[in-house]
Amino acid sequence: MTVRTPAPATVDLGDPATFAGHDLDALWRTLRDEAPLHWNPPVDGRRGFWVLSRHEDILATYRDDTHFTSERGNVLVTLLEGGDAGAGRMLAVTDGHRHHELRKILQRVLSPRVLAEVAATVRANTRQWIREAVGSGGCDFAEQIAARIPMTTIANLLGVPEQDQDYLLSLTRTALSADDEDVDEVDSEMARNEILMYFMDVVEERREAPGGDVISMLIASSVDGVPLTDEDVVLNCYSLIIGGDETSRLTMIDCVRTLAARPDQWQRLKRREVAVDTAVDEVLRWASPTMHFGRSVVRETELHGVRLRPGEIVTLWHASGNRDERVFDRPGVFDLGRTPNRHLAFGYGPHFCVGSYLAKVEIAELLQALRDFTTGFEQTEEPRPIRSNFLTGFATMPVRFTPDLAGLEGAE
Repeated sequence: MTVRTPAPATVDLGDPATFAGHDLDALWRTLRDEAPLHWNPPVDGRRGFWVLSRHEDILATYRDDTHFTSERGNVLVTLLEGGDAGAGRMLAVTDGHRHHELRKILQRVLSPRVLAEVAATVRANTRQWIREAVGSGGCDFAEQIAARIPMTTIANLLGVPEQDQDYLLSLTRTALSADDEDVDEVDSEMARNEILMYFMDVVEERREAPGGDVISMLIASSVDGVPLTDEDVVLNCYSLIIGGDETSRLTMIDCVRTLAARPDQWQRLKRREVAVDTAVDEVLRWASPTMHFGRSVVRETELHGVRLRPGEIVTLWHASGNRDERVFDRPGVFDLGRTPNRHLAFGYGPHFCVGSYLAKVEIAELLQALRDFTTGFEQTEEPRPIRSNFLTGFATMPVRFTPDLAGLEGAE
């Protein structure tokens, strides 16, 4: 596939097509060096927005909930539409006191202590599925493994029956217009509504017959003495299923692609020359599956000599910040031993991802299973990239494994 590096003045970062077939590394470097606050002008009636590309500016904006808010949306698709229906109720698009209280609830139900049993299940499932794939010689890693690990995990947390998991997976992909260029915004909106309706039915069932799942815990929770409404619970379930599936899945796919192309780094992992936890952070930095998040200006402020006015949109590009030479030594090098590693894969500040622990567990178990059961793997076909201005990665990843016979026998 031929890639081109577009000039900053010609780039529309609001268009998913911009990210297909273009090498944007040089663009990001130019913006970081010459236009750290860049204006993406209006296109075809769509609003313009500001673009932040430097790591330090992204951190500063995440920390600043005085001048910036997430309550008008936190991704371009909702910001450009003028708002998010979940504002003030869904954690990701809620600020202030209510955000703090909602976050405490979700941190409680997603804490390492509560998730100990879930982590054990992640380990067992991942090792079984990798063992089976290695034993059969190969698979489409994206479909047969990466799609199963996070969806099974988050679905089990939410008490979603196994027979519904493939249905929800297809809906999450369509909701983000990620896997197929034939999916338009109408399809995406319908998929988002179907997810919400699905969880509305589940919430009704859990109110009648509570269990030990996260939905039942949310139903039993309250903010300032006021119980969460059905809509509150449903919107936060939507956020968990979208956030818990897509980013982990795309990171795992990118991990396998990257390691297959870099045998030196694979050998460092295989020989246990790098700690798995350290490797996980580099995998996350390198993949940067969530390319951006966004904020709206609520109080006039200044950045890089430019006045930002209330109502304007500011986008924070992890895809650039995670390659910022001001923070990372040789950022264009994939280094499993990289430390420190101040990557932005989980955001920063008040909105730091509440599911970060679980995502790290999933990626760590994948790396360990690959290390234990295969001596190597190769990509057998070109993968199909997703189409999105929010997420980046691949929808397919055909691979062939070389078995580690000693590891496989030891696992019997």
